[in-house]
Amino acid sequence: MRTVRVECLDWILIVSRRHLDRVLSAYLQHYNTGRPHRGLGLAVPEPAPARAEEPDPVRRRIERVDVLGGLIHEDRHAA
Repeated sequence: MRTVRVECLDWILIVSRRHLDRVLSAYLQHYNTGRPHRGLGLAVPEPAPARAEEPDPVRRRIERVDVLGGLIHEDRHAA
């Protein structure tokens, strides 16, 4: 509870129950698939499905993905 409050809800003005549901859904998606967890060796609870590797994974382009309108930023390999 504290993590969602400190990282998300303390920074967003919630205007309705529907808005709260959308914000929490987006945050939970980020928390379970994009946010590293120390207790898991900086892994994520639900890793993204494996894709076919490109010939040189070191040179793949990184793109920034904004979550919750830019409140949270994730870095991912570009497709």
